[in-house]
Amino acid sequence: MPAVFAINPAIDLIDVPRRIALSGLPAGAEVTIAAETPRDGHIWRAQAVFAAGADGSIDLERDAPLRGDYAGAAAMGLVWAQTGNGELFPADLSSPLETTLTAAIGGETVATERFSQTLMADGVTRHPLAEDGLFGTLFLPAGEGPHPAIMILNGSGGGINEPRAALWASRGVAALALGYFGAPGLPKYISNTPLEYFARGIDWLRARVRPKNDFVAVAGQSRGGELALLLGATYPEKVSAVLGYVPSAFVHGGQAAADPAFGRDGPGWTFEGKPLVHQWQDNATASWKTYDEATQTRRNADAMRTALGDPVAMARARIPVERIAGPVLLLSGGDDGAWPSDLYSLIVQSSLLAAGHPHEVTWKNWAAAGHSILFPHVPATRIAHRHPVSGISTTMGGTPAANAEANAGAWETALAFVRRHGGKAG
Repeated sequence: MPAVFAINPAIDLIDVPRRIALSGLPAGAEVTIAAETPRDGHIWRAQAVFAAGADGSIDLERDAPLRGDYAGAAAMGLVWAQTGNGELFPADLSSPLETTLTAAIGGETVATERFSQTLMADGVTRHPLAEDGLFGTLFLPAGEGPHPAIMILNGSGGGINEPRAALWASRGVAALALGYFGAPGLPKYISNTPLEYFARGIDWLRARVRPKNDFVAVAGQSRGGELALLLGATYPEKVSAVLGYVPSAFVHGGQAAADPAFGRDGPGWTFEGKPLVHQWQDNATASWKTYDEATQTRRNADAMRTALGDPVAMARARIPVERIAGPVLLLSGGDDGAWPSDLYSLIVQSSLLAAGHPHEVTWKNWAAAGHSILFPHVPATRIAHRHPVSGISTTMGGTPAANAEANAGAWETALAFVRRHGGKAG
């Protein structure tokens, strides 16, 4: 019988892992399986060599490759191990990601098949936002609702995170990806960003979607995770829950996304017209030396740790998370190259528990993962990169396998968290 792929499911949302198997092979044959996915005009590719079993089958969930772009049994290894150029997602999020699998023996193709990862479920609608000085994109779930709502904030790369908002809406949550710099109509840099801007965004979202149980969560990645905690502490009456992806327990300055006119040690955030005190201010031990003088790829986290030696300065810059009036979810990596998000998350959790926080506080840490805990079942190979604002090469830490595990686990945890507190979604 000819070789044939079995992919289950062949078409589904991107957060659904696939069972990929191959049958009809000669027993013991070495089979090269390659996966190619067009992403934003570029081909991303991974491959691995497997030994067919005595029954002539290969199952990626069961079988580890003999060699290739990843090691160990991994159902989605040929996706998260892909490398390539450009963006991970198409500009049109209604277009699925199509991955073609090819199996070859001795250079001769013996089977080929395709599966699709969709970002927008049927009925999800996209609504650009450009009013009242707000810029972003709202994605609404199918059906009349009401639906719980979430506001999504990017980190120091800026821009508007439409893919994550589209996936939330596909799972039944009205999602506003709100930009605050690095997007049309917005400042180029993070420096002196007013917290009031985000309060208007929350108010707009609540008025626009009239969410289920009046629930509006705020979720942010990296600087956005710091910001989500800041917003929960500053506007407890507006923020129903906080989701911090690789967040900070402290206020930071502009850093890599700073306006050169203010410098990386200038303020990142303002409130009521005044800059928020950040950890580098009047800090006796904070130093950029380990970062600036690095001879290999820089780790921003090395510099961040120097600031911890001045407890008085750090206390001034600590985010008063005990003011948050709802549940808090913290997601971190133990090999975070940008800043020690595991330590920061521990500090946030400890502060909340010490204050007798009456709501759920959940912290999930992936010890071998880095800073790029982003999105389920996508390539996880971009560990060192050039910062999109500063242009400086840095490493985010972790390994592709560890980051892929964190990507999938973080999304499952976040979705369950919002379902618990905002009402059933999707």
